[in-house]
Amino acid sequence: MAWKWPWPRDAGNGSVRPERKSGNPGGFVAIHAQGEARWTRRDYATLSREGFMRNPVVHRAVRLISETASAIPWLLYEGVAELDEHPLLSLLERPNQRQAGASFLEALYGHLLLAGNAYVELIEAGEGARELHLLRPDRVTVLTDASGWPSALEYREGAGKRKAPMGILQGGGALHLTLFHPLDDHYGFPPLEAALMALDTHNAAGRWNKALLDNSARPSGALVYAPKEGGNLTDEQFERLKTELEEGYSGTTRAGRPLLLEGGLDWKAMGMTPKDMDFIEAKHSASRDIALAFGVPPMLLGIPGDNTYANYQEANRAFYRLTILPLVARISKELSGWLGPVFGEELRLWYDADRVDGLSGERDALWARVGAATFLSDDEKRDAVGYQPRDLA
Repeated sequence: MAWKWPWPRDAGNGSVRPERKSGNPGGFVAIHAQGEARWTRRDYATLSREGFMRNPVVHRAVRLISETASAIPWLLYEGVAELDEHPLLSLLERPNQRQAGASFLEALYGHLLLAGNAYVELIEAGEGARELHLLRPDRVTVLTDASGWPSALEYREGAGKRKAPMGILQGGGALHLTLFHPLDDHYGFPPLEAALMALDTHNAAGRWNKALLDNSARPSGALVYAPKEGGNLTDEQFERLKTELEEGYSGTTRAGRPLLLEGGLDWKAMGMTPKDMDFIEAKHSASRDIALAFGVPPMLLGIPGDNTYANYQEANRAFYRLTILPLVARISKELSGWLGPVFGEELRLWYDADRVDGLSGERDALWARVGAATFLSDDEKRDAVGYQPRDLA
């Protein structure tokens, strides 16, 4: 097999062999391979922008959990006695000058859901003046000691850095709240990261739908030039045709405008198959995956196609029992163990389920069963429904 040089060879007499072009060129082979999918980055800022700030399902799920959990009333116990007034309750009611208790807790739960981490700093100003502040997760780094145990938090604001010791020391301290992460010893795992594929699918479907609407709600067609006498468009004709199409028929304001074709031009519209139109179901499927990751029944988010619960009331009750109350109980135990020693007492924070409207049906059923139990004394009945005996009330 003769070697074909990529440049003209010398004919042997000093002259260069002229280049010849064949009038019948050979065919070509196009090799295609499936491209790798591009996924959203997993850092807090990107998840917040692509999820909470751009995706309606994530936005509503995070707000629904954080707002509902922050509205749960607190109870404070010293031993078995319930305290109606205490500096710890006052601190949680007004953590700092910028935020009330509900706003503070809403931001705390939001950090946990989007970053898997929440950082709380206690600042003591002397004479019993205390404030609680949240640190933005993407500005915090967990510092460890020589043994690898977390010892302090490093907070970055612009070019400045400062350290907040973990626990409670003179002048304040910091608390690091995390969600379980199977592969990281120091940082938590956000629920949104588990639904990252569904998030990107949902956002991509929305962008594709918007592009389709911009293109008159139909896919592009093809202009076919096939004159009877043969020949091709000149460069000038091609550029003029391209300019007319872009300026006269592109955009939503020009949708449906008839296309004026010259001789030899024909428009071949490309239709969409039912399979191509299935992107709506793909969005609903991605929405259900996002709701599943956050623990929100899809019915509460208005996502169609989910009949897991018989009615809205059952879905709302499951939302409280399976998502809200476990999250609030987790935070109440962490705050009790962290802030209890500050006041030098054996204090225990808990939530007041009797004042949760979403659980009123369960509460009424419990009271009816306990009230009908004739074998229980009044104090035993009070204890069964979560109230103290009469002599301690």
